[in-house]
Amino acid sequence: MTMSLNGLRTVIYPSSDLAADKAWWTSLLGIEAYFDEPFYVGFNVAGYELGLLPDAKISEGALVYWGVDDVAAAVQNALKRGATVHTPASDVGEGIVTATVRTPAGTILGLIYNPHFIVEATNGP
Repeated sequence: MTMSLNGLRTVIYPSSDLAADKAWWTSLLGIEAYFDEPFYVGFNVAGYELGLLPDAKISEGALVYWGVDDVAAAVQNALKRGATVHTPASDVGEGIVTATVRTPAGTILGLIYNPHFIVEATNGP
C-alpha cells in the first residue's frame, strides 16, 4: 500500500532563542503569533503553520510536515519501506497528531494529522 499525502501543512524551525526568533519572524511576516508559549510559537501564514520549536535540533534544520489521515498508519507504511522512527506519533494537543521518520537516505519526513487545517484561498501578494 502506498502512502497518500494530503499536501503540505506545517514547517517548524528550530529555535535556540525563542524570544529573538519570534520577534524576527513577527517583523518579517508583519503578523503576530497566534500561539505563543515557552514550548512553541505558531504563526498562521495563509492557512499554513509556521512554527518555532525550542526543543528541535538546529543541526537537523527545518521540519516539514505532510498531512495524512492516519499518522500511525503512515509511520508503519514508511517503516515497512526502510524508514526508522525519529519521533514517535503523539497527540500534541487539540487532536493534532504528529510524528517524524528518518528515510533510508537519512532525511526527516514529518507527518501530521490536523483536524483543524483548512486551506485558505489567496489572491496573490
